[in-house]
Amino acid sequence: MTTLELLGVSKVYRGGKQAVDGLTLRMGPGLLGLLGPNGAGKSSLMRIAATLTRPTAGQLLFEGQDAVRRPEPLRAALGYLPQDFGVYPNLTAREFLAYLAAAKGVPAGRARTRIGELLELLNLTEAGKRPLGAYSGGMLRRVGIAQALLADPKVLIVDEPTAGLDPEERARLRTLLAGLAMERVVLLSTHIVSDIESVAGDIAVVAGGRLLCRGTPDELLAQVAGQVWEVTAAPGDVPALQARHTVSRMVRTPGGVRIRLLSPTRPYEGALPLTPDLEDAYLAAVGAGGAR
Repeated sequence: MTTLELLGVSKVYRGGKQAVDGLTLRMGPGLLGLLGPNGAGKSSLMRIAATLTRPTAGQLLFEGQDAVRRPEPLRAALGYLPQDFGVYPNLTAREFLAYLAAAKGVPAGRARTRIGELLELLNLTEAGKRPLGAYSGGMLRRVGIAQALLADPKVLIVDEPTAGLDPEERARLRTLLAGLAMERVVLLSTHIVSDIESVAGDIAVVAGGRLLCRGTPDELLAQVAGQVWEVTAAPGDVPALQARHTVSRMVRTPGGVRIRLLSPTRPYEGALPLTPDLEDAYLAAVGAGGAR
C-alpha cells in the first residue's frame, strides 16, 4: 500500500518566519483535504511533501523510506499541481504535455497515448490543438491536472486547484479528484470549505503552521454539536455580536439581521439551536487554534 508520512515537520524561512510548526500527517490511498486560511502554511507543507522544499526539522517518508535524503523514489511516483501553475501560451495542450512528458522521462510513444487518454478524461480533446493562451482558467487547471497525471503517479498533490474557477468548473474538478483518489494518495489543499466537504472523507484543519484537528466530516461536526445558534439582532448591535462570537454568516431581513454564530452555551435568550455544518466546524477549529 502506498503511504506518505510527514512526521513532526517544521519549516522556518530566512528571517525567522515559521511556516510549518511540528506538523504530523500520515496518508494512505484516498483523498485528504487540507483545509486552512490563507497564510496557514498549507503551500509550504505541500512543497515539502512534493520534495521541492527541505523541512527545517522532521521527516518525510514515502513507503517507509526517507524521502528527504533520497527524494528520487517519491519524485518518480509523484504528480504535483502547484497553486501558481504556468504554461507556455503559444503551445497547444498536446505540445505542452508532450514537452513535460519528455522532461519526466516518459517514452514518446507512451506519452502520445497517455496524452490522448488524459485529454479525453479531462474533456479537452477538442481543445487539444488550440494554443493554451486561448484557454479559460478552468481549462488551464485541467491541463495542470493532466500534467500531474502524465506518469500515472501513486501520489497526487494539488494546491488550491479551484482558485479562480466558476462554480461549475469547481464541481467538475472536485469530482475528478475524488475519482482519482480511488487508487492514489491525493492531498488536496484549499481554504474553501465547499471544495472538500462533498469529496473528502478525511479532513485536516491547519492554521499558523499547526495541525488543529483531523477526522471524518462526521467527527468534525460532532466537535461543534450544540454550539451553533441563530439570533436576530438590530443592525446597530451587529458589531458587538461579532466582537463577542465567531459569526459564520449574516442575512439582512425585514425583522433585523439574522446571524449564525458559534457559542458553547446559549448566547442570548431566544437564540435558536442549529445543526452544525462543516464551515461551522472549520471556523471553530481555526478560532480555537488562534487563541492558543
